[in-house]
Amino acid sequence: MYDKASIALIPSGTKASKLYSVLPANGNGDFNATRGSTATRVNKDGLIETVATNVPRLDYPLTNGVVGDCSHLLLEPSRRNLATDSKLALLTGGSSGSISTTGDGASTDVTLSNGLTGKKITVSSSGRSYLNITCTVVSGTEYTVSIFVENYLGASQSNFIDILSGGGGEDFSSDLISNGRIQGTFTATSTSVTIRVGHGTTSTRAGFFSANISGIQLEDGGSGIDATYATSLIHTTGIIETRSADICNSSGTSAEFNDSEGVLFAEVAALADDGSLRLIQINDGSTVNNMVTLGYNSAFGQLLVQIRSGGGTTNVFTHNITDVTLYNKLALKYEQNTATLYVNGFEAFSSSITATPIGLSELDFDYNGGFPFYGKVKQLIYFNEALSDSELQTLTS
Repeated sequence: MYDKASIALIPSGTKASKLYSVLPANGNGDFNATRGSTATRVNKDGLIETVATNVPRLDYPLTNGVVGDCSHLLLEPSRRNLATDSKLALLTGGSSGSISTTGDGASTDVTLSNGLTGKKITVSSSGRSYLNITCTVVSGTEYTVSIFVENYLGASQSNFIDILSGGGGEDFSSDLISNGRIQGTFTATSTSVTIRVGHGTTSTRAGFFSANISGIQLEDGGSGIDATYATSLIHTTGIIETRSADICNSSGTSAEFNDSEGVLFAEVAALADDGSLRLIQINDGSTVNNMVTLGYNSAFGQLLVQIRSGGGTTNVFTHNITDVTLYNKLALKYEQNTATLYVNGFEAFSSSITATPIGLSELDFDYNGGFPFYGKVKQLIYFNEALSDSELQTLTS
């Protein structure tokens, strides 16, 4: 079936401002890529490294400390890190933070397995050892705090990461995610928030406790814009830093697309089920009068399909799936009078449409410049013919 594809993105090759597609060989399928800042990714060795401005990120998944074999394209929104010492190297107080110790609590320099330098914080028998930061925030705004934690030793992880003031007193100690990062989201209740990470954040610990920590991040979208989930690490060294949004579009020409029939296939995962529109679209290069759209709907746990021809009626369909943050294989077929969606090997729906698009010429990770697709992409393929049901089942299985 891949021999039938006219555009095939299997993320593997990049340079500044360019994401290369495997097909077609003449380069028509390559994407233009922009991001107005540096950003980080996990490389094939499991190390967090910085990627230059405008270079697309091929990120490798980490599951329980094991690096995956295949990379995915990582597309993220703009975020700020308000914690101004991400590697815990400055520790000058305030938003840079400080390591506080009492009793036999202690801290030493350490390097984590992901390559980040940080601190080993310990309590030998009775004491406290924790990172303390205080940051200026906007009351009523959602923030996400996260930190990488390795080699945790101790009888209990409770109260390891706490919002002490300005954020409702939440305890995110149990919210470990698969790459050894703790994260939690809270709503600021004042204009200042104090966060502690470590042993004895609220009272003295009795017993032996140890952990390696680095990559502290308190993020928002800037200017009081909510941040409801953790994104890739934004390095800071003394000041607040911003990572710009990833933009990736303009793949294909009219030669690659078929107005009367075709299939758009995507193997993708959402960064979170956050109730926002995140769309992939084939269009006529200038408007939404002609389009084939596939992506995540504003309703939680829901896919959105849209097909439109000549500025007429927009055919809109939705389909609920179990978990948008897991990789799902989606294939949308359009042909005269019918649109069919296959999800993970099964037909999700087949419905009538008023007409097929006219003048398709461009494939974008957005909706005519809006509702950008933020997520992880293993494959994005366009077929300029209608595949059979058995082919669609095989493709999405």
